[in-house]
Order: sequence, then structure tokens, then C-alpha cells
Amino acid sequence: MFVLELTYTGTTERIDALLPAHVAWLDAHYASGTFLASGRKNPRDGGVILAAGADRAAIEALTRTDPFATEGVCAYRITQFYATKTAPELEPFREQLPVAN
Repeated sequence: MFVLELTYTGTTERIDALLPAHVAWLDAHYASGTFLASGRKNPRDGGVILAAGADRAAIEALTRTDPFATEGVCAYRITQFYATKTAPELEPFREQLPVAN
């Protein structure tokens, strides 16, 4: 699982202008089952997305398709973690720790 932290690098006016395209991008990835939760940070200097998946390269590629990223108004920080404990609603996304070699 991944925490995708967006930090705005553009003006609020530019962010607001791109917001409909960003929301459409979010909706597509909710529909595919990749995104589980998202929202603005407070104060409004970016946002956070909780994403399901095990392939970091695929998640990195996905973030590059965000209209905020393609238009250069945000930077992403990606944190991968193992969701070994979840609320019952997120049970399908529970993960096992990798086996040490």
C-alpha cells in the first residue's frame, strides 16, 4: 500500500483551474480500485492519497499522469508500507510482511 503526499508548487489559482481534471483523474483510479481515500491537507498546501498496490514503479508512473503533475503544480512524495492491520472495511487490502531471506 502507498501514501501519496502531494505538495503544491503552483499558485492556488492554477491549482483551482486544474482541479476538475485532477478530480476526473482521481475518479478513474477510484473506479479501477487503486485509490482508497484522498483529500486536501490542512493547511491547503497539498493533498494525500491512499493507494492500493504492491508495485512501486507502477504507482510512480501513475502519479506522473496526474494533471497536477503533468502541469507542474505539485510534487509527489511516495511512501510504501505494509498494511498488516486494517479496519474491517479494508480487510481485502491487508498485507503480509515479506519473508526475510
